[in-house]
Amino acid sequence: MERPSWFKRALEFDYSDRYVDCDGAKIHYLLWNDPNGKVDADRPGLVFIHGSGAHAHWWTFIAPFFLTHYRVMAIDLAGAGDSEHLSDYSLESFGAQVMSAVKDAGFDQNTILVGHSFGGFIAIKTALIYGDSLAGIVLADSAVRPPDFEWERDPRRSPIRPRRVYETFEAALGRFRLMPPQDCKNDYLLDYIGRHSLIEVEGGWTWKFDDTMFDNFNMTTDTHKDLTALRCRMAVFYGEDSYLFTQELADYMFSALDKSVSFTSIPEAQHHLFLDQPLAFVSALRTLLAEWRHSRPLRKFR
Repeated sequence: MERPSWFKRALEFDYSDRYVDCDGAKIHYLLWNDPNGKVDADRPGLVFIHGSGAHAHWWTFIAPFFLTHYRVMAIDLAGAGDSEHLSDYSLESFGAQVMSAVKDAGFDQNTILVGHSFGGFIAIKTALIYGDSLAGIVLADSAVRPPDFEWERDPRRSPIRPRRVYETFEAALGRFRLMPPQDCKNDYLLDYIGRHSLIEVEGGWTWKFDDTMFDNFNMTTDTHKDLTALRCRMAVFYGEDSYLFTQELADYMFSALDKSVSFTSIPEAQHHLFLDQPLAFVSALRTLLAEWRHSRPLRKFR
């Protein structure tokens, strides 16, 4: 399949595989190396957080676009990618993992978190607990629902399907699908992500994610309350055609937040918005971050 030039250039940027211990688990993250061969400690940090069932390499072709102004990392949360699995999980433990990686990388208090899908909920909880150590968060198709939201399916049902073992790498790769399900015309992105999603086990190949994560997930929070209690800047991106981030939910979040929080709809994009429209996503995020660099927060923190 044909890979566009921008994608190939993005993959040419060097990054380091790094590990940090957090609550007894080894957490893996990718830290991009300075393209000029030196580290400017004064540059703020930018952290990309993946969604459920995903991993740090979902951001490998996005992160290099921000190296001019930021030190950049992407984290593998526990139970995902090349990080260790845990016996139980919570938003609080994920937040601790993010901040452990931030500290290990030497990022300062100007750090910004970008979370996709479930990663956005982690960004919210992290900002709620560690807000004084962060400059802002960006939610990418992370729809916060009102307390009376009527679910079409049981919200307690795990969004992660049980893992299967495939005899060959090629057979497993051929079964890679986005979850929640959607089509994506950029096959080269799916191929790249899929290749980083597999691990060899006894009997063949399977997915890296912990398929029992949500069986042992401790959800002791009301995200709609957390959303309005944050002490740092916030912005919301969503796919114009996302069935998880409907206009109804966008309107609810808009009404729950003050007017300093920007909402950006990415045209021709579904839930996995930076796979559907990667360059539009990059452009929108770079524009937002440039505005944040050259302005003072207008938000009155609660």
